[in-house]
Amino acid sequence: MGFFKRLKEKVSQTTDRVTQKFMNGLSKTSSSLVGAMDQLFASYRKIDEDFYEELEEILISADVGVATTMELIERLREEVKERKIKEPAQLQPVLIELLDQLMNGEDEVAELAQNDTGLSIYLFVGVNGVGKTTTIGKLAYRFKQEGKKVVMAAGDTFRAGAIEQLETWGKRIGVDVIKQSAGADPAAVIYDGIQAAKSRKADILLCDTAGRLQNKVNLMEELKKVYRVVAREVPGAPHEVLLVLDATTGQNALIQAKTFSEAVQVSGIVLTKLDGTAKGGIAIAVRHECKIPVKLIGLGEQADDLQVFDTTQFLHALFPEVKNEKDIMA
Repeated sequence: MGFFKRLKEKVSQTTDRVTQKFMNGLSKTSSSLVGAMDQLFASYRKIDEDFYEELEEILISADVGVATTMELIERLREEVKERKIKEPAQLQPVLIELLDQLMNGEDEVAELAQNDTGLSIYLFVGVNGVGKTTTIGKLAYRFKQEGKKVVMAAGDTFRAGAIEQLETWGKRIGVDVIKQSAGADPAAVIYDGIQAAKSRKADILLCDTAGRLQNKVNLMEELKKVYRVVAREVPGAPHEVLLVLDATTGQNALIQAKTFSEAVQVSGIVLTKLDGTAKGGIAIAVRHECKIPVKLIGLGEQADDLQVFDTTQFLHALFPEVKNEKDIMA
């Protein structure tokens, strides 16, 4: 099913609130990207090499990524020839469909894996300052709103204030936090968290970890140790290893994704601070180039601003005015 057909269904099925979250959170990227494209399309009467070069610059400036942009432009050239498109203004719906394909739009909503027969464990990894602890607090809130019993483990024993930050979230949303003192062995904290979650018959255990600098071999080895403890204590766990990336860091996020994937089996990506950047195209680059699904995105400061990633909602928020009349209005 193509993007525009899915959008037609989504309009009738999705709550206005979720759609508005995406619209508001991606408004900076949308304004920048659509504004630049509108100006480009208005400036050209024909689709030539100069047009393609300027379109490349716009996409790369939005952090869509060099490799992804080059592939996108190549596919666009093929579509222009095949469909015999002459007017630049006719390209936006085609471009959106191609972006959708690059992001594997058929699997547009990447739900978090869960253990249907017991405790689900999610391990959060990433460098300092990307918003791991805040993401954990927001996800705990989301799960609690769904009626699940949640426990959080303060495995970031390295960063000053990390334990206290998670405790603040715990008090705010009414979720237990398992901790030890600063400097304690993170694997030991996660082990305690697993035992506590089991004894309290929790549904979800969310595990914080210290910000790993990707060039620090010893810290990566420590992360592998945490992974082994989780896998040993609960068969099939961790059910998700979520790499948290700051959307405002641009292409550096791609480097982080590739590096962490070499250390542990990253199953999904959380993109934070998308509302704070005009370069939200990084979501497209990460999904396409790293072959890891984006599962959650941060679209604001509030507890409910952490949203499940949805390709259709994402692209619709980026290009809210672009419609394929045949599909949308039929």
